Amino acid sequence: MDRYIMVFAGAGLGGLIRYLAGTWIMVKYGGRFPLGTFVINVSGSFLIGVLMTLLTERFEPHPNWRLFLVVGILGGYTTFSSFEYESFEAIRDGARVLGILYVAGSVLLGYLGVWLGAVLIARR
Repeated sequence: MDRYIMVFAGAGLGGLIRYLAGTWIMVKYGGRFPLGTFVINVSGSFLIGVLMTLLTERFEPHPNWRLFLVVGILGGYTTFSSFEYESFEAIRDGARVLGILYVAGSVLLGYLGVWLGAVLIARR
């Protein structure tokens, strides 16, 4: 039962952080480009690289830590479904270049985030 509680608690916390960060970014920087979701997806990618490297290569924590941090918090924090809809919406509404840049930038920088997080933590 504690596995479910860890995922539930982490996802709630991650979702709250996503909402607060995304709202703050959009209020501060605004614009047509969904910068809040973009920043959250890239930073979430970086954090999953860091956490998974720490949890699988550097430490041997209790399995509940991975459930809480990765499945829960990062699962609640990252916004892939929002990203997909915003991409669809931009392209559907005629902003094809913006939509394509958003998709390409998110995927490339998200991958770079995972890679950089894993490389930085893997160095001993």
